[in-house]
Amino acid sequence: MTAFDEILKEAGAFGYCQKRIFALFCLVSLPFAGVYVGIVFQGFTPDHWCRDPEVVERRQACGWSPADSRRLTTPLINSSGLLQPSSCEQYEVDWNTTGLSCDSQELDLSGTCLEITSPLVQFDLVCSDGWLVDMYQAILNVGFLVGTITIGYLADRFGRKITFLMANLLNGIAGILVAVVPNYISVLVFRTISGFGVKGSWIVAYVLITEIVGVEYRRTVGIIYQMFFSVGVIVLPLLAYFITDWRWLQVVITAPYILFLSYYWFIPESPRWLLSQGNSSRAMEITAAIAKQNKKKLPKNIKTITDDNADSCAASFLDLIKTPNMRKHTFILMFNWFTSAVVYQGLIMRVGIAGGNVYIDFLISGLVELPAAFIILFTIERIGRRLPFATANIVAGAFCFITAFIPDSMFWFKTAVACIGRLSITVAFEMVVFVNTELYPTFVRNLGVSVCSTLCDVGGIVSPFLLYRLAVIWLELPLIIFGTLAIVAGGLVLLLPETRGVPLPETIDDIEFPES
Repeated sequence: MTAFDEILKEAGAFGYCQKRIFALFCLVSLPFAGVYVGIVFQGFTPDHWCRDPEVVERRQACGWSPADSRRLTTPLINSSGLLQPSSCEQYEVDWNTTGLSCDSQELDLSGTCLEITSPLVQFDLVCSDGWLVDMYQAILNVGFLVGTITIGYLADRFGRKITFLMANLLNGIAGILVAVVPNYISVLVFRTISGFGVKGSWIVAYVLITEIVGVEYRRTVGIIYQMFFSVGVIVLPLLAYFITDWRWLQVVITAPYILFLSYYWFIPESPRWLLSQGNSSRAMEITAAIAKQNKKKLPKNIKTITDDNADSCAASFLDLIKTPNMRKHTFILMFNWFTSAVVYQGLIMRVGIAGGNVYIDFLISGLVELPAAFIILFTIERIGRRLPFATANIVAGAFCFITAFIPDSMFWFKTAVACIGRLSITVAFEMVVFVNTELYPTFVRNLGVSVCSTLCDVGGIVSPFLLYRLAVIWLELPLIIFGTLAIVAGGLVLLLPETRGVPLPETIDDIEFPES
């Protein structure tokens, strides 16, 4: 009986075949970025104010500019410490009795202000209905949450390949329907279904590629796979700049998922999954095909193969919390998944309300994400996991605080400081993925990652409400919340054990009594 990892070394741990499949799966990360943070452009709220037909007639007759009519007819409100014309209020008066003339420079009106909902693109999603824009992102994360659990189960039950393809088919259909349905309720329904499919397909692709490469390559391919998400973040503002209609942008973001259905002919089923199902003959056929593409030959005396990494006993949620160290790991990792999602999504979505050029600002913030993967690869084997992980969180939190108190007049300095915070939280987000796997024993590892990572989607549900609702009170208030969460998360990471150079734990006793 031969272990699968030993056979994989003979077939090529990361040969031409795996590199080809890895390149195909990296493409899956690109449109995922558009789905995940496309709200910055699809939900962008342009400058607006209340429309009054009588004032429009007067403006046309007098030749006023839109700015003139807004100055004369809307009250000033305190917005983040500055007096600015209201976007959602106007004077409730009879304009025919105000004495307003074409030569009026100011108008003394002291009536009651009336809130009116103005249209945003096709739907009324401003003013009193502004929270519905938050729902556009929150409901996507609801889909992520359900999809992560459901599609993870389906991948274990029916196979990685077929589940990946079905998830892409589901996302392709739902994503296109988001772009064509006539009302906002339907948009939210299909947006949820789209989130269900896209997060599931991304995770299944991640699992499949790590299962067909040698153990020594798993961490590297996992980090680079996530780095291509950052490449997608860079591409997104370029697409949005040229495709200004949100519906067509939605179609372009969704189209690759239809093309991914062609992967049926280009990717294999996971041999490890086949072994877990007792189908060793099919697993051997696929491994032999991998060896052939890698120009390798398998030993002829192999009779049966096993997977030493397969779960040896059933796991339950209680295993994650019933002993002290396991409980500590679980709660700290949950909080870090939650914090990473809240701060990462929050900082990205903030680009849309910060007041600068949304395309340039988003592009710059995307570019600063790219070094994250290289920082991780450079530090984790030299310094370890715990210190870089904690430092990334604390630096992200500190720079959120600093950004909040830099005046807008120092625009480029404020942007540079914010970018450091964005880079740091990206490092933290990417690190939590593999640190999570190293802190649980083999039999409960998959369950532990699944349970903890659900807090990522909970954070994604909360993040838009934290950002957009608190920004109404003070534009920088969300940064204070993000900074607090990140610093606390970094402090908690210091309570975790260092895992550099430590063998992966096999049992709960390895976690509870690491020195024995």
